[in-house]
Amino acid sequence: MRSQWESLLKNLGEWQGSFTRISPQGEILEDTPSVVSLEGLNNNQTIRQTIRFPQENEKAFEYSSLGRSVLFFENGAFSQGSTQLGPFSEFGAELGLIWENRRLRLVQLFDKNLQLDKLTLIREHLAGTQPVQRPSLTVDDLLGEWQGEAVTIYPDWRSPQTNSTKMQLQLDGAGRLTQSLTFGERTITSTATVKDSIIHFNQDPQKQIQVLLLPDGASATSLLKLQLRQPLFLEVGWLIQPDLRQRMIRSYDDKGEWVTLTLVTEHRVNK
Repeated sequence: MRSQWESLLKNLGEWQGSFTRISPQGEILEDTPSVVSLEGLNNNQTIRQTIRFPQENEKAFEYSSLGRSVLFFENGAFSQGSTQLGPFSEFGAELGLIWENRRLRLVQLFDKNLQLDKLTLIREHLAGTQPVQRPSLTVDDLLGEWQGEAVTIYPDWRSPQTNSTKMQLQLDGAGRLTQSLTFGERTITSTATVKDSIIHFNQDPQKQIQVLLLPDGASATSLLKLQLRQPLFLEVGWLIQPDLRQRMIRSYDDKGEWVTLTLVTEHRVNK
């Protein structure tokens, strides 16, 4: 197995793209070109990270170890963010997916009232390669049966766990979406309403979950308002090709502690 540091090195290079600020209702507020470079120093024992935006001073910092708030998968995908949900504190995380010469990262932030406050979608490609931008995600892109594999890693660094997954998404005659998710031995079925680029799972008034359909085949899933002493999760999805999708889920337990990070790679087997 690769070490966490070796997995981080999968992100070396100069990544060109943009940071897109998005409202909790899915409205695009601002799109800023960006260059983020990760360079290995001292035989890759140290990373120098540089972030450049137009008309702003370059930000650079170096590090040679990783904190408790970040975990990497073997392919370089990662998440960093809050390790604990608490009252009257801001909460959030970044979820980063990587595929060949492209990265897609999503930052979800909640305010001190635990309401979804800000989202930033970061779309990048390696310098010198051709960017491939997919259109904005639609419900139709997701319909059908998807089968895949979920790899779960843990902040306490116990051994990763692998499970098979199945997801079925169907629209009924009234335009409601039915989702059936099988993870290992467990199946959860839920229904949602669809309005423009928002899928809204609203059966439980205490747990209003929304999925925003975003540019480049991306999706952002989160609770609209977090509850203390209730489990919660943050999720990013990325339709990399018409029948290939990845999802990353950062999960917290009912004490508000970060407990797992899961990467799902799934293929559509029928529509």
